[in-house]
This record gives sequence, structure tokens and C-alpha cells, in this order.
Amino acid sequence: MMKGRRFGGTGIVLLAAGVAGIGALTAATAAAGGQGATMTRLFAPVDIGADLSALPDSERRALNHIIDAARVMDAVFLQQVWAGNPAMLLSLVDDRSAAGRAALDFFLLNKGPWSRIDDDRPFVAGAPPKPEGANYYPAGATRAEVAAWLDGLDDRARAAATGFFTTIRRDPAGRFTSVPYSVEYQGPLALAAEHLRAAARATAEPTLRRYLESRAAAFATNDYYDSDVAWMELDSTIEPTIGPYEVYEDEWFNYKAAFEAFVTIRDAAETAMLDRFGAHLQGLEDGLPIDPRFRNPALGGLAPIRVVNVVFTAGDANRGVQTAAFNLPNDERVVREKGSKRVMLKNVQEAKFQRVLTPISQVTLRPAEQAEVSFEAFFTHILMHELMHGLGPGTITVDGRRTTVRQELRETHSTLEEAKADVAGLWAMRELIDRGVVDRSLERSMYTTFLASTFRSIRFGIHEAHGRGVAVQLNTFLDAGAVTIDSDGRFAIDHGRIRETVTALTRELMTVQATGDLDAAQRILDTRGIVAPAVRQALDRLGHIPIDIQPRFVTADALAAAAP
Repeated sequence: MMKGRRFGGTGIVLLAAGVAGIGALTAATAAAGGQGATMTRLFAPVDIGADLSALPDSERRALNHIIDAARVMDAVFLQQVWAGNPAMLLSLVDDRSAAGRAALDFFLLNKGPWSRIDDDRPFVAGAPPKPEGANYYPAGATRAEVAAWLDGLDDRARAAATGFFTTIRRDPAGRFTSVPYSVEYQGPLALAAEHLRAAARATAEPTLRRYLESRAAAFATNDYYDSDVAWMELDSTIEPTIGPYEVYEDEWFNYKAAFEAFVTIRDAAETAMLDRFGAHLQGLEDGLPIDPRFRNPALGGLAPIRVVNVVFTAGDANRGVQTAAFNLPNDERVVREKGSKRVMLKNVQEAKFQRVLTPISQVTLRPAEQAEVSFEAFFTHILMHELMHGLGPGTITVDGRRTTVRQELRETHSTLEEAKADVAGLWAMRELIDRGVVDRSLERSMYTTFLASTFRSIRFGIHEAHGRGVAVQLNTFLDAGAVTIDSDGRFAIDHGRIRETVTALTRELMTVQATGDLDAAQRILDTRGIVAPAVRQALDRLGHIPIDIQPRFVTADALAAAAP
């Protein structure tokens, strides 16, 4: 968040507005008046960086080039969010008033003129409502029109139109048509590819070179399969992730992938400690509390787990609330054939735990429960969440058709998937405790820490997939008596009921996914994806606690300053 302050000459401004030196402009906005400055204070500034002392000069040069490529993702994502973003950014850059600087700062944080933590409320005069289909679909088209067109396509055309890497535009005759990302974003992707190839020439690490070269090629061909596999096989101290991945921004269908970048340094010792979890994935899949016919008897062979420290993030990876971990790729073909990688952003998680979660627990939990909140439980559940994204239904059969959960559940998919990963992560932790893989000391703290974290996530807003997914879980726990509230409005876990409730909700959500039941998914979100009155009262007591962190990428800044 707050890209302008974190680095001068941001890719957003260079590519979308043609203006350099934005860091100097926005550095003063924290003290500026206006709504932007007020909202910005909800994000706690934190220095984010990594130890590069062991990197030789060749890898430092490669890292600098990778960061340059990552900056381009900012500009592409800004364009994906809303076609009017570049013009509005120019107008904000030209406004040198205190209020204008504050609005610019908050615009860069949100990647647009809408507050992502406040139900996408506009904070820039003249901004329209945030487009639910982002800029992936033609201006003026309705969701119903696009859906009807998609439903009328043959299988091959529909696969292209609903794929991750195409936009939908109108041809000269006014008809809908698919446009590959390689064409839609040809200019900035060519620039990003140049930076990646320069990084590939600099590095001495062969798997990193292969990933960078294949990802640069993918930007031109629109075929990301080979580079996704190269990313899965990456074995390097520098651990970059760059390209189109998550589909949250497409609120119409969850079809279209947004560009993002994570530039990180691997923590070899922590990674080695977590390697043992990969060997248990098939066992967890085989034990899922769903009909056996919905389980995958043979997960993809690759399931690497990486613990890393962030150097720089951009695009969809750095808007609004910061990502703590991720599980990629999302392409069902790659996951089915090769598996997926889980990446834990340790320095980001530590900052969130210290600056946000611990203070929240002191307000929302009963005093006896507060002592059970631990970073180990927080870290381990985030890992389990990412592991469970790769387990359960993915490719499914509906009415004799081979399809995917994403295709069938459409706009409900992201929220249901986040809820499933959360609750199934709790289920998996308990399973691994019983199998002696996870220490039994976490069997109480994992639930209590997660309960405190539900308030953290709901503050992101229930229009957002993670926040609404957590609301579904918390309401389910309250309805079942697995979470209780005392007369002071403090919350606690009923340890006699929580395990059974977690198992039942895991079964319910995965069964909806396995059957592609869109109506059932919508009912769950409509009835449980809401903020209950008692929860709202607890949230109202958290006003003095930051919503999330605001990273200042100190290592990336130092690298840029030292570059020739």
C-alpha cells in the first residue's frame, strides 16, 4: 500500500501518467488534511525488507531488474481496475494542495478512487461507482448481456472467453469478442519482459533464469503453462512471482486474472522446517470429510512450500490489505498435472501479528483467552489455509460436463474458496496434531488465535472475499454455540463444540463446490456472509487499532539508490 511513499518514480505514474518523482510528492501526505490522510492512518507504517548480505553482485543486479519488472505490474493493474484510472491519476498528481496530496496517497494505496476497506466508497470527487466487472468487460455492457453471450458460445470459444488471460471487448461491428492479454497490454508487458530478460542474463542461478526467460516469453504468447511449471520448480534464494494470477477484481464472474508481483528472498531454515508438511497432503486429501467420490486420489506431484521475506510487491499484490501468504498457480490444468506452491510471507505476517492481531485480541476476547493467542498458531494456520487451497474439489463434473468449481460458482467462487481454505485449515491442523505432525500445544491456541483473527479479516469489509468468507465462518460458529459471547461482549471458543462444527462446515462448503451448486453457494453468502449485531459492536470498539500494515520497502529503496 502507499506505493508513492514506498518508492519514487513508481511504475504507476511512469507508465500511466508519465510523471516521475512521485515518492517526493506523496511523502508529505501523512500529515496532510482530508479524507485520504485520515483513512491512510488506518494502516500502520512498517519497514519491510530482507537480509541481502549473502547475495553476490550478480544476484543483486538480477534482483534490481526483477523489481523494475514488478513496478510495471502496478501500471497494468491500475488499468485493469478501471479504464478511467490513468486520467484520474494525472489530475491528482497535478493537485498540489494538502487535500489533493492526501487523495493521491490514498488513491495509490487502493489502486483507484475507492476505499477497499469501506465497501468501495469513492473518496475522489467525480469518481463513479467502482465497476464490478473492473475493466475486463466492455464499457456499457451489463453482466446479464455478457453472461448470455458466454452461454451461447461453443466449448472452444467459451474456454477462451472465460479464461484467465483474456479481456472481453467489442469488435468493429459491436459484437463481443475475446482479446488476449498479450494484445490488450502489449506495451507494458513488452517492457516488463525486457526487465525479466535482463535479470535472466544477470543471474547465475539456472532455475531462476529459466523462470524469468519463460515468464518473459509468456507475456508475448499469452501461454503461461511453461513458466508456471518453471515457477513451481524454482530453487533459488531470490523467489519472484510475477504475472496474472488472482481473480478477486472480477466481481462479475471471478474469471479474469489480475497482474501482480511478489519479489522475495527465501528463508532457507524456515523453509526446511516446513518441508515435512508437503508429504502429508495426499493423506489429508484422502481424509477430507466429504463423499469419497469428491476426493482427488492423485494430487499433482509438486507441492513446494516456501517461507520468504518480502522485498517488494506490486499490482494486485499491493492494494488495500496486504497479502500474508499465497497458493499458486490458480490455473486448474497446472494444479491438476503438477500441483501448486505455497508461499509464506514471514516478515509481513510478523508485522500483522504484532501491530494488528495482538491488539485486537485484547479488545475482543475474554481475558483468559487472550493468553492463548500465539504467532505460531497464526503462522501455522495461514500455512494450512494455503495448503487447503490446493486440496478438495477443483475440476468437477456437473450434468455430465467436465468443468471447474470456478466456472460453476462464478461470482461466489472467491468468497466460498476463502471460507473453505480457512475452515478446512483448522480441520487439517487438528488432523495433523492427532497424527503427531503438529505440536499438540496448538490444539487450543489454534482456535482462539483464529477467533481473534476473524475480527481482523471482517474489518477488511464483507464485500471482499476474505472478509465475507470469515463472516460465514464466524456466524456458523456462533449459531452452533462453538463460539460464545459474555455479558461484556467478549468472545470465547467452546472447545467441546468447535471441532465438530469445523468438520461440518468443511463438509458443507466442499460439497457445494464439488456439485457446482451456485444456488446453495449464494444462500450461504446471503444468510451467513453478514455482520451480526454482536460482532458489529465488537468491531466498533476497534477504531483505535490499524486495519492493516502499510509496508515501506526499505530494502528495495536501498537497492535502487545503490544501482549505477
